[in-house]
Amino acid sequence: MNRAAVGIPDRRIEALATIYQPPKITPATVEVVDIPGLTTGSTAGEGRGARLLGHLKDADALLHVVRCFEDDSIPFAYSTIDPARDVETIDLEMMVADSQTLDNKVNRLAKKARTDPDVARQVADCQKVKDSLDQGVPARRQQLTPEQLASVRECNLVSLKPVLYISNIKSMADVNNKHFTALRGIADAEGAEMVAVCGRDEAEISQLDLAEQPGFLAALGLQESSVERLLRAANRILGLVNFFTAGPKEVHVWTCRRGDPAPVAAGKIHADMEEGFIRMEVIRCEDLIELGSEAAVAKAGRQRVEGRAYEVQDGDVVVVLFNPN
Repeated sequence: MNRAAVGIPDRRIEALATIYQPPKITPATVEVVDIPGLTTGSTAGEGRGARLLGHLKDADALLHVVRCFEDDSIPFAYSTIDPARDVETIDLEMMVADSQTLDNKVNRLAKKARTDPDVARQVADCQKVKDSLDQGVPARRQQLTPEQLASVRECNLVSLKPVLYISNIKSMADVNNKHFTALRGIADAEGAEMVAVCGRDEAEISQLDLAEQPGFLAALGLQESSVERLLRAANRILGLVNFFTAGPKEVHVWTCRRGDPAPVAAGKIHADMEEGFIRMEVIRCEDLIELGSEAAVAKAGRQRVEGRAYEVQDGDVVVVLFNPN
């Protein structure tokens, strides 16, 4: 198992750094935990598979890498490439673990459910989700109601977590092969996102100077690297947006949930900002990059003052006014 904090690429950072020339730049980061693939039956009992599955419970989203190319020179656990089989294998292991977790909760609450209607509803919800799991339907595909989600929340079901499928291909020219198309069908069927990644191309890109990378990507027919597309997609499935604080000392990228009101977003910068929030001055990053300075944005009438109800948007450059404690 490998664990790493990865900076989320955002080309707006470079543009803001050009404007402010700060000595410090802090990108948004995401922690990625890489675990080996699970095989059929590996999560039973207290073995290695069960321990690996435990790491998935701590995750906010799952990035499922699926091999979508054929190459006899590369060892593979199976004799044939089959994305549907590989996805099903992981889903089944997650569902087996989730079914046991729900069964434990149902048994634990069975006695209390006889006299408490609220607990009885929880038990019924958990049993319904468990029955669907036992029929081969991951929790994320069950279209659970808000009440059912509340009933199973403490169980932290791994098959309920959003999934981003990563199609591992041999080259970008191989992007429409039958295995890629099969995985695309699986992702589309459950409304999930999929990103194609070519490890060989990414390794070559990483060895180039930053100035040379756009040309290499253009030759592949791409505008941005697979890593950029992958991390951007991960942000989307998590419902996250990036906003900025920027000045001559630092350009800093912050992350909040889409729909978070201004005080909650301000709290990501410092807890005192949420508690003592007064207002937020907002400039769109695109406006700042286009016009070149805060003064020019203000002169053009594109700077706004927002209150507590404002929902911070991706690309906002903010200044928070607050009463310190």
